[in-house]
Amino acid sequence: METQRKSSGDDDGGERGLLHTWKGYSCSVTPERLLLPRPVLQVALGTRHGVLLVEGGQVYSFGELPWKQSQLPEPEKPTLESALSGQRVVAIAAGSFHSGAVTEDGGVHMWGDNGSGQCGLSGLSTVPNPTPVALVDSDTNPSQTVPVLELACGAQHTLALSAQREVWAWGSGCQLGLNATVFPVWKPQKVEHLVGRYVLQVACGASHSLALVRCLGPQDLHRPPVDKCRQCNQLLYTMTDKEDHVIISDGHYCPLGVELTEDEGMLEKPTPTQGLKTSPSEPVLPSHTSTSASPEPAKGAEPSSEPHQGSDKEESGLANGVLPSSDSDPSAQSKGVKSSPYPDEQAVKDYLKKLSDTTQAEQTVKATAGGLHALLPSAGGLASTNAGSALNSLVSSCASAVGERVASTYEALSLKKMMNLYMPSGAVKSGVPAGLTGVVGDNTAERVRQEDSTQAKKSSSTGDIREEEAESLRRRLSLPGLLSQVSPRLLRKAGRPRMRAVALTPLGGAVPESHEVFPTLQTEVWSWGNCEHGQLGHGDCLARLQPLCIKSLNNKEVVRVAAGAHHSLALTAQSQVFSWGSNSCGQLGHMESPSTVPRLAKMSEGIRVWDISAGERHTLLLADGDCIQPIIYYSGQQVKEGAEESNGNRLGQQEESEEEEQQAGTQQPVLLPFCMNLRYVSNVFAGGQRCVALSDRNVMGFIASLHELASAERKFYCKLCHIKTQIIRPLLELESLSSTLGPVALGLLQTLAGRFSLLCHLTGQHAASLTANLRRGRDVKSLLVLDNAGIFLDSYREYCIAMGHFQVMGGFQALTKPSLDFFGKSPELLQRLSECSEENPTMADLLVALFYLPTRHLHEYGRLLLKLATCFEVCSNDYQRLQDSCSKFEALALQLKRKRKDADYTFHFWKSFPGKMTDSLRKPHRRLICESSNKALTLQNAGRFSVNWFILFNDALVHAQFSTHHVFPLATLWVEPIPEENTGLYGLKVITPEETFTLLASSPMEKAKWLRSINQAVDQALSGAGQDTASVGSGSGQKLEPPISRTASYTFYKDGRLKEATYEGRWLTGKPNGRGVLKWPDGRIYTGAFKNGLEDGFGEFVAPNKTLNKNDHYQGHWKDGKMHGLGTYRYASGEVYDGSFQDSMRHGHGMLRSGKLNTSSPSVFIGHWLQDKKTGYGVFDDITKGEKYMGMWQENLRQGTGVVVTQFGLYYEGAFKDNKMMGTGILLSEDDTTYEGEFSDDWTLNGKGVLTMANGDYLEGSFSGEWGSGLKVAGSYFKPHLFETDKDKTRAVKLGRLCVSAEDKWQAVFEECWSQLGCEEPGQGENWKAWENIAVALTTSRRHIEDSPEILSRSHSRTLESLEVIPQHVGPITMERYHTIRLYLIKACDTPLHPLGRLVETLVAVYRMTYVGVGANRRLLPQAVNEIKSYLNHIFQIVRFLFPDLPEEGGLIPEPTTNVQDKKEPGSTDSPLESPKPNRVVSSSALLLPVLLPRLYPPLFTLYALDKEREDDVYWECVLRLNKQPDLALLAFLGVQQKFWPVSLPDSVPALGDKQQVLSSSSKDACFASAVETLQQISTTFTPSDKLQVIQLTFEEITQEVQSLLKQDFLWSMDDLFPVFLYVVLRARIRNLGSEVSLIEDLMDPCVQHGEHGIMFTTLKACYYQIQHEKIT
Repeated sequence: METQRKSSGDDDGGERGLLHTWKGYSCSVTPERLLLPRPVLQVALGTRHGVLLVEGGQVYSFGELPWKQSQLPEPEKPTLESALSGQRVVAIAAGSFHSGAVTEDGGVHMWGDNGSGQCGLSGLSTVPNPTPVALVDSDTNPSQTVPVLELACGAQHTLALSAQREVWAWGSGCQLGLNATVFPVWKPQKVEHLVGRYVLQVACGASHSLALVRCLGPQDLHRPPVDKCRQCNQLLYTMTDKEDHVIISDGHYCPLGVELTEDEGMLEKPTPTQGLKTSPSEPVLPSHTSTSASPEPAKGAEPSSEPHQGSDKEESGLANGVLPSSDSDPSAQSKGVKSSPYPDEQAVKDYLKKLSDTTQAEQTVKATAGGLHALLPSAGGLASTNAGSALNSLVSSCASAVGERVASTYEALSLKKMMNLYMPSGAVKSGVPAGLTGVVGDNTAERVRQEDSTQAKKSSSTGDIREEEAESLRRRLSLPGLLSQVSPRLLRKAGRPRMRAVALTPLGGAVPESHEVFPTLQTEVWSWGNCEHGQLGHGDCLARLQPLCIKSLNNKEVVRVAAGAHHSLALTAQSQVFSWGSNSCGQLGHMESPSTVPRLAKMSEGIRVWDISAGERHTLLLADGDCIQPIIYYSGQQVKEGAEESNGNRLGQQEESEEEEQQAGTQQPVLLPFCMNLRYVSNVFAGGQRCVALSDRNVMGFIASLHELASAERKFYCKLCHIKTQIIRPLLELESLSSTLGPVALGLLQTLAGRFSLLCHLTGQHAASLTANLRRGRDVKSLLVLDNAGIFLDSYREYCIAMGHFQVMGGFQALTKPSLDFFGKSPELLQRLSECSEENPTMADLLVALFYLPTRHLHEYGRLLLKLATCFEVCSNDYQRLQDSCSKFEALALQLKRKRKDADYTFHFWKSFPGKMTDSLRKPHRRLICESSNKALTLQNAGRFSVNWFILFNDALVHAQFSTHHVFPLATLWVEPIPEENTGLYGLKVITPEETFTLLASSPMEKAKWLRSINQAVDQALSGAGQDTASVGSGSGQKLEPPISRTASYTFYKDGRLKEATYEGRWLTGKPNGRGVLKWPDGRIYTGAFKNGLEDGFGEFVAPNKTLNKNDHYQGHWKDGKMHGLGTYRYASGEVYDGSFQDSMRHGHGMLRSGKLNTSSPSVFIGHWLQDKKTGYGVFDDITKGEKYMGMWQENLRQGTGVVVTQFGLYYEGAFKDNKMMGTGILLSEDDTTYEGEFSDDWTLNGKGVLTMANGDYLEGSFSGEWGSGLKVAGSYFKPHLFETDKDKTRAVKLGRLCVSAEDKWQAVFEECWSQLGCEEPGQGENWKAWENIAVALTTSRRHIEDSPEILSRSHSRTLESLEVIPQHVGPITMERYHTIRLYLIKACDTPLHPLGRLVETLVAVYRMTYVGVGANRRLLPQAVNEIKSYLNHIFQIVRFLFPDLPEEGGLIPEPTTNVQDKKEPGSTDSPLESPKPNRVVSSSALLLPVLLPRLYPPLFTLYALDKEREDDVYWECVLRLNKQPDLALLAFLGVQQKFWPVSLPDSVPALGDKQQVLSSSSKDACFASAVETLQQISTTFTPSDKLQVIQLTFEEITQEVQSLLKQDFLWSMDDLFPVFLYVVLRARIRNLGSEVSLIEDLMDPCVQHGEHGIMFTTLKACYYQIQHEKIT
């Protein structure tokens, strides 16, 4: 490769990455061009050699390369490192005499001098060619190779930054930061001290190391606090007694770094895994996995006494509520800049700390006690400006620092909890690890040591004293309460007003997560290694074995560090350079003496540095000047032309020799005159004595535009920082601020300052990312402003909103006085910063201009992005992206300009507005749209002298009168134009929830303007954009009609039912309509449907009951604002009413349950209500008394006829009056003793009557007294059985005459069903309308249920869908239609959502209420049966109304031509046993019993069983006796003819074939077994028709068996049949046969009685009676 040297002026060659090199800074120096075939990306310079990385990933070396086998003829000519060919190198580094490279996959290659192990390869003193070095992480299992991002090389050591952001080191010397005792360290090792932190960059000096570290975020909190220094075991905090107060200082510094014990290693390494790779938005809690994660304990170190100390600490932290809410937000992560190895959560969030950018010195941990704020309410006020966390550190350390002396005070401060939280960690640490010689002194010794070190610092550099003093002063803090008195002076100093706690840098919760894409500005610089020249920056010259944070650089937003041989540099986001260390040639860029703490390099005003590099004794700075082209500054050693070589020979030993000869150097950075010829420099590099600059040519203006964009952003950031520190912060700290501004404006100002801070921070991050882009890629792809324009736009928008709010509230006017006091009468500073060009502007104008300054930058963005876009083809993708972003910024700039205009307009309006109303109407977010002070709008029909002024804001229309005003919120405002033709007036009708009025405009123009403005304002208020969108006044002319139906919330103010109630929900032209919630101030709440302003539809209502302190709760239907229809009302008293309402009263059928079973009076009433009172038929179950009343009521009293049954079997039927048994009645007791006669009170006989004993004797006369407690009788006694002739006179009491007839019961239930179908009276109404109502009922209830689908099963919803199809209900009824009807009814009665289903459900409920429990009394059987019959009639009437062509009861359906049987089959799925024949006759029982009876069967059958109890017992005894007989004996006994005896059973009968072939004389249960089995099924069926079907099948089975016996057809005669059937009945062993028989008899379909079924049933009945009277002979 041919490399020529050229003077830099020549212009041929490439366009990017041109390399220029020179030495020194004298005027005569001109850079040389090194020509390379490809653009250079990176340069690294050693003492006498250099390494270049070019595009494509190749590496070249130049200079003296003694480690190469063959010396090169031309040392200055770059030669390719061929060992790296095939690898793509991404980063290079050069130490004094060795080099390193990082490949794309993260591999490391080293070459050069290896005398101290700096190449990481053992056994070689030099490494001639690049050789791979592996970083192996042995903590992982199995061990893994760690990929590397970048390298840094010093004289004898190398540092690598891994992809996990951890630092690895190898070589020799304390600058490694390892726990090594033997050097060199050949194998790369992890620097444990920095594990768990996120390292951004590393740099190496000759013998020291620097790391740039991201501040700890919330993911690193919860580490246990420590109060002794890790290394020298001294206390971290000292307490100094002064006469009236205690000063606590945390200024401890540690002179040495020492190896960690195992325990400490554990604590410092919370996440051995890649915990920190996760994005900071997900807090990573330390994973205290196992001790294996920590390094091996050093020899002699005591074994850890508490390996998992961390984890329990973490729990206690959480338990005490320490985790602050903002922690989850990544932004919190690096705010509180912490220096120590442990985070301090207070530091993360503390406002106070942000208020001063002064240096902050804190040594090690601050307690993680977020809880402290809660414990010491004064904490906020006490903490001095920048040491917000000092109080925590104080309190946490006191206990161990002063021991018992303060313990009592602690208790006084009720901080005992805190001590428990902190002590354990202190206790564990107090043992000195073996092998350490630190002496732990008492307090006095400690204090002396502290003072000594300060003394030493003072002597080391006089210049540092003032700064140190200031720092320690800030660090101290008086702690009130620890000793009796605290000096008021100190308190004043410490406790400035709390107003100052304003976020001036984004606090926790403030920075949106998306900012994660930007480089972080919250950084710390850590240093370690040798420090003979103070190059570590800790204020002393002591070497550090382990990384230590440089306190004074906290909060300085360092974005890059660089290290020369013996000096260090840090570049901040605000383009300033801090330097420290050796200053022998002025390389620090300030004064002559060396500095042990970072200080600012002296640069002229307005020079913004953005790249730094340090050589052996010089520093290169790349900065922005006045023009776009960058300029280069040099400070440090002047290289004499001739002396170069001789000087070079000494450089080798230079490291050791302390006495440096003073050489010519700079006083402050010098501008290099030739830099303008270099065009657009992107990087500078220094090393040894050499300097290198990389530059680009400005092709198509692209490079220049990129530089301009970055430069503008850096300048803007510096500007914002100046405003923040010089204007906003001093203003916010003013004592008088809160009194001047008042709470509202102060809050707004604080919000504004916070938003300003966010904007400033974002700009800083953006500037840093643009700078990084210039230094590395210089392409459009990595411009964050394109992909994340949204973040910028939002920040500006938010800021502008805050601005507008403050301005509207007159904030700037109010700030005038404090600003004048503060900035004096000559506001030059303000004028300069606000770039205000006016002559003599007012203070308020200056402030407005200053605060609006950031928005001007939007145009700048637009301009620069457009400029960049013009460098591309119009059709290219890049052009499109740039163009889009540009238009976004321009659009926002316009929008914000309009907002500013709105805010101005509104502010001036308030200035002129009468003061009294201003206070109540002036709101920060409220903007004026238009107002009618010019009388353009007046109120119709207003009085002559009334003043009516209408003001339209963006959220309300205000009607102001002379002394009052009314505000109409826009969300509930409707406006419509009144047509002009008839009136000739230009009117607008305005409708609000409680008022409607007409406004008259002066002209059609005005009318149109107001109509449009109001409509637009309403539309924006509804869309929630009222405060953020462009102002309405600037409407684009489109006629916007806001929807007349909308969702809004409103509080009523007029007297009436709704006074002060708040409604939230749907509206329709001024009235609540649709779903909504209405809340009254007294706690009543209605949630549900509204119609025309009133509750209407389904809703829930809650009303508090003050006396019981519980709520009444109603859920159900409403109409016109009243409860109406079905509903459930739960009273606070515990009563529940479930039923019908009308006009908010219980009316119709309903059930009231009172009390639970364990309360004083549990009872249930179900029946008819009339205007909140029980009236009509009802059943009342008094559970305490064990009585049940079924009868008539009037006004809550039992009145009329009724029946009472008790749990002891008493039965009363008769008359009631005034809630008592009064009048004629019948009383039966369990044993059939009967009284029939007069009653005067419950169970009290009084008057004439007859008392009949169980045996038939009776008394006749007049009775008095209570039943069961001795009756007084005057009358005659009869014993009728003495004489046979009187037998006929036996008195049988006829029950059921004095009770309510079945037809009169439950009328309300049927009426409700009729009214649901739309009929006033039963059977009067339109058939089609009924069907319509059914369809509506189904769909609405279905919709209601769909909102809560869990109610609905799948089969249920299918049923509903099929029901929504209306069956054909007109036209002649055929069998087929009849089946359709039957199926429809079965389905309809299956769902309560259908009116018929609801009816059946209610009837089942009332039936069971009546006849279950106490109501299961055999005397009630006849009533129960009649009740079912009446149900059938009523329902049948409804069915015939729905299907008008259905014949009436007993009518016939014309016989179809085909066989009935076939027709019957399809529909008979649910009742397969039903006989087909009866269905030709229509009857209610055939149609409806299958639906009704299964549901009513249990209570009904129980009554039958009770009624037939005695007979069934006799029958059962006989059955059991006879069943002991074997088959043959029984057949013989019953007189079954011999020919029917199955003697031998052929195989043809499969049912019995498997039992036995021949019937032996002893076998049982073998005869007629299938018939027996069939008959047993009678108990499993419900309806009489089903039971009859069973009997028929039994007969068929018997016939079949007999026929197979006789091998011929056969006709039965009754004489033959009866004995055989009797045998089957006996063998079937049906327990309650009597009940079954009675049930069939009572409910049998009348048309069946004389048919085949009738005869069969009679046979069964006969068998039953026969068995009862059977005598075994």
